[in-house]
Amino acid sequence: MSEIEREAMEVDVVIVGAGPAGLSAAIRLKQIDEGLNVVVLEKGSEVGAHILSGAVLDPSGLDRLIPDWKDKGAPVRTAVSHDEFLMLSENGGFSIPTWPMPPLMSNHGAYIVSMGNVARWLAEQAEALGVEIYPGMSCSELICDPESGVVKGVVAGEFGKNPDGTPGPAYEPGMELLGKYVFLAEGVRGSLAKQVMSKFELCKGRDFPKYGIGMKEIWEIDPAKHKEGTVTHTMGWPLGKNASGGGFAYHAENNQLFLGLVVHLNYENPHLHPYMEFQRMKHHPKIAALLEGGKRVAYGARAIAAGGYQSMPKAVFPGGALLGDNVGLVNYARIKGNHNAMLSGIAAAEAAAEAIKAGRSGDVLDAYEAELRSGDVARDLKPVRNVKPLMTRLGLRLGLMVSGFDMWFQTIFKSSLFGTMKHGKSDAAATGRAKDFLKIDYPKPDGTISFDRLTNLSFSATNHEESQPCHLHLKDPDLPIALNLPEYDEPAQRYCPAGVYEVVQTEAGPKFQINFQNCVHCKTCDIKDPQQNITWKVPQGGDGPNYPNM
Repeated sequence: MSEIEREAMEVDVVIVGAGPAGLSAAIRLKQIDEGLNVVVLEKGSEVGAHILSGAVLDPSGLDRLIPDWKDKGAPVRTAVSHDEFLMLSENGGFSIPTWPMPPLMSNHGAYIVSMGNVARWLAEQAEALGVEIYPGMSCSELICDPESGVVKGVVAGEFGKNPDGTPGPAYEPGMELLGKYVFLAEGVRGSLAKQVMSKFELCKGRDFPKYGIGMKEIWEIDPAKHKEGTVTHTMGWPLGKNASGGGFAYHAENNQLFLGLVVHLNYENPHLHPYMEFQRMKHHPKIAALLEGGKRVAYGARAIAAGGYQSMPKAVFPGGALLGDNVGLVNYARIKGNHNAMLSGIAAAEAAAEAIKAGRSGDVLDAYEAELRSGDVARDLKPVRNVKPLMTRLGLRLGLMVSGFDMWFQTIFKSSLFGTMKHGKSDAAATGRAKDFLKIDYPKPDGTISFDRLTNLSFSATNHEESQPCHLHLKDPDLPIALNLPEYDEPAQRYCPAGVYEVVQTEAGPKFQINFQNCVHCKTCDIKDPQQNITWKVPQGGDGPNYPNM
């Protein structure tokens, strides 16, 4: 194929991703200097279409960015009024008292929100300040200086490729968006972020990144059962010894219940089916009682960064920075990360604005890295950095007690008796051989409270143009059947929450089939495949889920 010619547009800062991190950076840049040219590129069909979060929002990031957010009508209205933790057994359970927990675990002052709607509101604030936001614009390539390697921009808006990757009859080459700095705020396991991490060795000396897969449904429940402002977190059943993780049930406004399960991807048993664990959870008496008489109105899934402080890659590189979940800023213990995403966007914006004011461009924003490592984000993440390693090593109950002690000790003495613990191995490497584990017999969904994957997928409004190249790349196309099937019973059939991967039987034998049209962009396959054989790349802009208010 001959060299593609593209139009180029030069701005001060290019931001990839219109989530809380990217939009906070855009707003802060314009607050500092309204003359800065700031462009935000979003792969979803609209801002918020690809946003999924629990979510209980710590408003500290929003307070910092827009102190008068209440007066400006932010969709942040449902204050947490009641907080409970449940340890579930198959048919019962008990409440874990909150009084022994360290203060950092309290949800006092937090809000139950739809982060999709919060992102839409942030986009309105950004556009009012003069930020240019372009939804439906996937960023498929980095543009780097061929000599220095400095990141100069991205290619955005490429459409119309044939399935083999060649330009089709309606091919549009997209544009080159060039900036003095490029911010990558793509969310968890961003495809461009992976490239810069490799190119600039940003993970050198850092611990393995760790992840969970979070699945969420929105239910409209019987008003008599709805308790607006109630936040419930569950542990134990159905995961038990098979995996760590936990469930959540948040009573939002308008009689809606945000219901979900997070399964940490360091599980060993390759027969585990995270989606079916979620569906099984809903039949627990305490959950089923809430759902009876209600209806599910939305479904979605996404990966969650869970590695914490020790897993954060270096967040700066020549010409740009990583923001939000690209850095892995979720507080594992608090189950919150949106506030840190916003704080990272603010810090990156302040560093870039100062650099541009000084006449700099294309260099390393060391001030941003220093702020992440020592500022408010670090103060939030460091006290909980050992919770996940302790839970992994000690199991649920003992891990809870010891990690609770560690959090209290750090709260009081600002240090840990354990130092900074390591995670040990990647989530992919944690996967065990199929022969070493029993298969799990999952009950068939009943179609009323629990649902099969494809039925539920229709409630995510996911759509992909089928004539484009598959955005899920296999390094070795033979490996799923030749190795993963006999060794691991090909776990992609189960760990994907959208039914993208199948092993189908043909006359020639088993065949690995990729239904990329189903993909909800959760990136679990990119994380959990035992051989790291699957690479997730962006499809053409506007494709994927269209979440209403996740």
